[in-house]
Amino acid sequence: MFRLLSALANAWNIPELRKKIIFTLGMIAIYEAGIFIPVPGVNGKELGRIFDELAQTTGGGLLNLLDMFTGGALSNATIFALGIMPYISATIIVETLLATAIPSLERLRKEGMSGYRKLHQYSRYATILLAVVNSFMYAMLLEKAIPAQFNAQIVLFPGWGFRILTVVTMTAGMAMIMWLAEQITDRGIGNGMSLIMTASIVGRIPLAIRDIGLRLGPGGLGESPIAPLAFLFMLLLFLTAIAIVIFVEQGQRRIPVQYARRVVGGKLLAGQSTYLPLKVNSGGVLPIIFAVSLLYFPIQIAGFVPQLRGIADWFNRTSLGFNLLYALLILFFTYFSTAITAHQFLEAAEQMKKVGAFIPGIRPGQSTVDYLDRILTRVTFIAAIYLIGIAILPDVVMAWMKIPPRVAGFFGGTSLLIVVGVTLDTMKQIESHLLMRHYEGFMRRGRLRGRR
Repeated sequence: MFRLLSALANAWNIPELRKKIIFTLGMIAIYEAGIFIPVPGVNGKELGRIFDELAQTTGGGLLNLLDMFTGGALSNATIFALGIMPYISATIIVETLLATAIPSLERLRKEGMSGYRKLHQYSRYATILLAVVNSFMYAMLLEKAIPAQFNAQIVLFPGWGFRILTVVTMTAGMAMIMWLAEQITDRGIGNGMSLIMTASIVGRIPLAIRDIGLRLGPGGLGESPIAPLAFLFMLLLFLTAIAIVIFVEQGQRRIPVQYARRVVGGKLLAGQSTYLPLKVNSGGVLPIIFAVSLLYFPIQIAGFVPQLRGIADWFNRTSLGFNLLYALLILFFTYFSTAITAHQFLEAAEQMKKVGAFIPGIRPGQSTVDYLDRILTRVTFIAAIYLIGIAILPDVVMAWMKIPPRVAGFFGGTSLLIVVGVTLDTMKQIESHLLMRHYEGFMRRGRLRGRR
């Protein structure tokens, strides 16, 4: 702990790094302020009550899960209700999926910085398009689906005026979030998208602590009081989950690589040994995000089709059917996200063959590609099991210990992966600044490894 505080104090003493940290905190503060600015024409208090009721009756539901990613802006219908998710989804679709499938975009990706700027501009356009679609669906959800299910008046003045106003307001809010994220990435410390999402999740911690405090002890309030011994078990489980996430996120499968002997300047140089690092969880949190987005799609459709409004009742996070479907989607998207980047191993095999490097016991060329593919398949299976366990753990804890969704969400799932991963990446960047100026890092031995 002393070493950590000392490293943070050294970081504050570096003027350039101090400016980056202050700027990042300022951008996050602007985002946190925008969470509390409501969209005109919405009864936010009644909407918040309905979200709390959903949390009690459906085990949290997907709407409550998405509400955590927005820092509570979704349940209060504020200008930042869409959160950072449309920006992340658009970036993944354009710069990862489409850039791999469409040759013209793939050529842009290989052009360097100029091509990256064009791809990123396309991602911005896609973000605005997704924001328009999502905000319109959200307006219809507030105007028709929720009032029909709960017999409550959420929208004060229904009609196309409210829908257009909601689309314009929330799309502008999404553009503001996108600008804040890019400013943090360019002029601050860390990745802007990740830090804004982390700030949204961390901002829910006080409410989670309040929920625990109301239920703690034999005389705790609420339907399910928490005994002190059960609270200690929850704390131990929470720390264990953090340790497992840190261990796996920094885990690598190191494949040995041997360089052949070379003749340089008439001298015979002995071959060198190194390794090819293969991340255990190369897909990161993307498989869970994709799975949640796909599961949320039927709820959005139900807002337009009255006959399907009862489908939201099936999406109970504590039900066996929902969790089985959730696990299968995570398994599929884990292999899918890994397959997108599998071409890198073909390029690595070709590059190794050009420089005279080889994997001991494996012939260069296609045999090396097949070997790397087998290793990647096994490692991906381990990553899929790990992601399924982390994603479903909050639902298991919530159903077993009868604790609120806001509390259970911190025992695993996307929230824990994002917070731990972003913290590691940000600390790695700060440590690199410290080491450049001959300060000690956060660790006595070795260096921090981020997720990339």
